Amino acid sequence: MQALAKSTFVRSSSPKLRIVAKHIRGVDVNQALVTLRALSRRNKGAYLLEKTLSSAVANFQVKNSEGAADVERLKVKTVMIDEGPLMKRIRPHAQGRAFRILKKMSHITVVVSD
Repeated sequence: MQALAKSTFVRSSSPKLRIVAKHIRGVDVNQALVTLRALSRRNKGAYLLEKTLSSAVANFQVKNSEGAADVERLKVKTVMIDEGPLMKRIRPHAQGRAFRILKKMSHITVVVSD
């Protein structure tokens, strides 16, 4: 059995999230949560992935009738980081010019299975 959690329109760029995501692929859930909590003090992406992973575990518990017994055996099956839309902003510069600022967003998908 597997469960899925998605976080969409997350205000962080995809490459920054992918650096953190590679640390938790294929690892059991408890070890992944420990890793993400350790990284979340200095990395916003780790905090966002931790929230999504916790949501996937909760979704698994709701789907499964036994609940907490199977959480010990859960593994992170897949972590997908997709690019979301760009927020386009303008920053004024000298001599009437305007420079564009692109604020990136991402979509996070985490699948856990036993």
